[in-house]
Amino acid sequence: MYRLPFLLMFLLVLARPMYAQKPPVRKPQELHIPMNAERWSYAPGQVEFLPGKEAGIMKIIKGPKSIVLKDVTFGNGTIEYDVELTGPGFPGINFRMDADQQNGENFYIRSFGKVTPDVRTTLQYAPIIKGMSMWDLTDEYQTGATLVETGWNHVKLVVSGRQLKAYVNDMSKPALIVPELESPEKSGGISLSGTVNYANLVIKPDVTEGLNPEAGYNLVTHDTRYLRNWLVSEPIQLPFGKEPVIGVQSTYGKTSRAELPDSTTRWSPISAGSRNMVNLSGRYAHKDGEVRLMAWLKTSIQSSKAQERLLNLGFSDEVWVFVNGQFLYADKNYFGTPQQKYPAGRCTIDNTTIRLPLIEGNNEILIGLANYFYGWGIIARLDDTVGIQTMK
Repeated sequence: MYRLPFLLMFLLVLARPMYAQKPPVRKPQELHIPMNAERWSYAPGQVEFLPGKEAGIMKIIKGPKSIVLKDVTFGNGTIEYDVELTGPGFPGINFRMDADQQNGENFYIRSFGKVTPDVRTTLQYAPIIKGMSMWDLTDEYQTGATLVETGWNHVKLVVSGRQLKAYVNDMSKPALIVPELESPEKSGGISLSGTVNYANLVIKPDVTEGLNPEAGYNLVTHDTRYLRNWLVSEPIQLPFGKEPVIGVQSTYGKTSRAELPDSTTRWSPISAGSRNMVNLSGRYAHKDGEVRLMAWLKTSIQSSKAQERLLNLGFSDEVWVFVNGQFLYADKNYFGTPQQKYPAGRCTIDNTTIRLPLIEGNNEILIGLANYFYGWGIIARLDDTVGIQTMK
């Protein structure tokens, strides 16, 4: 009468090792990329491949096009390489690039002589959107580093979903952390640029060192002072030297008629991204050459009373601001000129502050925005929102 339970227990003991066994864990395959002509796509006379290091040395002679790695698609993982800074420029790596090299992510070094870790513009991340680097819209993603002027610098990028950690020479801590990568591409090709030498390129697919693939926390996400929701018009070409008619008071007490959008203007909604930047670059790509484009942005503010508020405004490259149809402010933020705004012609909330007169009830904020140089956008924030409702 006791044989059946003992038999069942005996069979379970025999079966236990079968269930306890786990399949062997396979380490992701590391790709050690040879620096030779067969593995890379480039223009004639653009690059030389030299002996040295473990897998050769790539010497880029001239730009501006990147040297594209063949037959490798990268999404998540670790990329490591050595770079020798042989001259001035912006040596860097593009990853997750689409087939047309129009969208992807870019990490680069500014190489213009000796730097110290206190110089925050030494390293930068910038998305590439529709063939244009957004470096002037991503001031937050710059940092300093200790670079070797003579010899090799080691770079390691850890990419996981929406996040990036970048290490330069010091592998104990990241020099730059990007909480949210901004290119629309999730995977794609890899390319190198800059008139420098590269070696020891190693790709470790899916080795992300525990980095969370979800976007990191952004301190400004819940700040209600930002004007996030706008309507945007179709862009037009605005020739250099031409300004929109803004309608100002004349000597004889007459007001010239402003060239503002009217009932025929076609509007479409556009919202700020995670950093509260309204980026027009992703919607309206620049044509070949330095073409100056202009579009109108408008939003509304409901005020419980007549009051004056301060509007902090970042912009690239030119703005004309109107409130309730009245001209209020015009300015330019041309990089590399005396007109450039702090910091150094980049679009940030620190560019300018405007006194914004509001009436009781609905207020229309209208901004003409012109651009020809890299990223195209605005970022706008009120000093306070007590008694105010912004457009949802």
